[in-house]
Amino acid sequence: MKKSFYIIILLIFTNTYAQNNKHPVYPTCENMALDSLEICFLKNLKTDFLNEFKLPKNVKNDSFKGRITTFFTITTKGEYTVNYINTNYQSIKSEIKRVFNKLPKVKPATYNGRAVESDYILPFFIPLEDNFKTENPTIPLMEKEDISTVIIEKNLNQFPEINTSLTIPFTHQQYNLIEKHSNSLANEHGTVKPYFYNETTAFKKVASEKTALFKDTDNVFAKKLWNENLVYIKGKDYWFSLNPILDWQVGKENDVSQYTYNNTRAVKVSGSLGKFSFSSSIYESQGRFASYINNYARTLKPANSEALFLGAGNAKSFKENGFDYPVATGYIAYDAGKHFNLQFGTGKNFIGDGYRSLFLSDVAAPYTFAKISTNFWKIKYTNIWMWTNDATTDSFVNNAYLRKYVASHHLSINLTKRLNIGLFESTTTNARGNANIDISFINPIIFYRNVEFARGSKSGNAIVGLNSKYKFKKGNIYGQFILDEIVVEQFFNNKGSRVNKYGIQLGFHYFDAFNIKNLSLQGETNLVRPYTYSHNNSELNYSHYNQSLAHPWESNFAELIGIARYQKDRWFGSFKAIYGKKGFDFQGDTTNYGGNIFQSYSEGLVNGNTYYQGNTAKIVIADLQLGYIVNPTTNLHIFVNTSVRRFKSKEIVPHFSKENTNWFSIGLKTDVFNSYFDF
Repeated sequence: MKKSFYIIILLIFTNTYAQNNKHPVYPTCENMALDSLEICFLKNLKTDFLNEFKLPKNVKNDSFKGRITTFFTITTKGEYTVNYINTNYQSIKSEIKRVFNKLPKVKPATYNGRAVESDYILPFFIPLEDNFKTENPTIPLMEKEDISTVIIEKNLNQFPEINTSLTIPFTHQQYNLIEKHSNSLANEHGTVKPYFYNETTAFKKVASEKTALFKDTDNVFAKKLWNENLVYIKGKDYWFSLNPILDWQVGKENDVSQYTYNNTRAVKVSGSLGKFSFSSSIYESQGRFASYINNYARTLKPANSEALFLGAGNAKSFKENGFDYPVATGYIAYDAGKHFNLQFGTGKNFIGDGYRSLFLSDVAAPYTFAKISTNFWKIKYTNIWMWTNDATTDSFVNNAYLRKYVASHHLSINLTKRLNIGLFESTTTNARGNANIDISFINPIIFYRNVEFARGSKSGNAIVGLNSKYKFKKGNIYGQFILDEIVVEQFFNNKGSRVNKYGIQLGFHYFDAFNIKNLSLQGETNLVRPYTYSHNNSELNYSHYNQSLAHPWESNFAELIGIARYQKDRWFGSFKAIYGKKGFDFQGDTTNYGGNIFQSYSEGLVNGNTYYQGNTAKIVIADLQLGYIVNPTTNLHIFVNTSVRRFKSKEIVPHFSKENTNWFSIGLKTDVFNSYFDF
């Protein structure tokens, strides 16, 4: 056994250092020596390009002079992908793309015998005769982040946020693209979301891909529709942008006569002044959704309210079976130097590498928060302080919800280029008997579990967690372990004690799956024990506005998720399938079976607890969406969506009484936040 182990290690070591790379091979360079291939490729490509290129008439008339730079990629199939051209002349862009389509295919670059993509810059001059005065026809870019940096620096009109402490709007669709590019980078930290623009190198590659989708047009109105911000003002040390946010959709649910709809009108204002940046969005929405969503929203209603719309907050009835749910978010940010980013405002956060998070998710309504991000060496340390509300009837006093405070920190360490681990800790306390949050929890580097112990276990609800991600060539595997409470003696005696409260996540990402560009696959499983995130004092559960701050299924469940995403030019599609089991309480039975985090776990079963116990329900969800990106800069897209949901329980669960749902919808939406209807 020991010899076999050493042989395996030797093979891995030998394979690691036996790697070699080879530049693209132009058709006329096939017989060249290996060390001459790159020079031959560069010179022949430049020559063929200039021989084919025809200067557009409008450029001749303008007597334009200067350098034009084209950023392009040689794909693994030896084809050319034009990523960006640094000119405002649409006619020149069209001509360059035409010429690249005429160029002969090449043998792609290889690394360790496998075809890989390679990035290059092709500069040339107008007048064309000036091109024969330079000896360096093309400049190779072997690092993908380099090409993105140059592109964005030359195209700040569309992405002025790129060098600020503002955050990239968190949607799973967009972040899937970001993670694909960050997967190949050595020192990126991707667990805490949303990302800051100025510390996320991978977004620059995504931005370059977005600019490649811009339509060639000189019409001002067409540019605003297809390519640009609606309003953009820039000065020497400031910029300002304004964009509308839309979510217009109409749909039909099986066996329901009423049509579903959503009508969201919003405006987003962003800007920067020196090191200060800001972003603010105001939403006005009315909607009617599938029956199981409408029923659940009314079940979750806060005290002195008609409903709580999922992820939004208070709602009131609108017309027949609909909701009116306004939302406002916004924050200010300060770039405190190379290592620090600071934010304060109202919004959401997410800590995790998967579709779900067992630490902190963006499921609940927006909340007030303060955030400090510290990034140095191979470490990223994030502190988040949140002001949340307990919106249950018992906590509603003097027409006000009970204020709760959540202090969290996450330490991310890149142990190697491939392996990342993270440590998470959070505590929830409230204002009973205190005017404000205990000052002890303001300390950004203290262990909150120690603070809770010092103040008394009933003063707060502390949870800790461990996460990890390992990158391989085209993807990664990731996981989370959340620990709410555990008694070692009870854990090992196999009696299923209620004090053993924990959750586990395990998942993977696979990018460019089966060598299909922009096809990504994701698989994930989540298991959370009964009573996790709850507390013997029900006011100290891990929630905000009657929704979990972690997984939307709260606790006492097991779940399996599969997601496929694909994008081709402006067209995209996604398919999501979920199968799970969750345990609810029985009607008329006062026993707490551990699936409702808003109940005290002191009312639960002392022993014999297991996953999805009680009134067990099977949940099956399939969701297919196809769409077309209208504006890559603002993430505006047209879509069609069909959802199938099957819910079957031992006994009726009041807010999930609709067992089968088939729901079809079409719409126009600005994709700037996640909506979770998969419960």
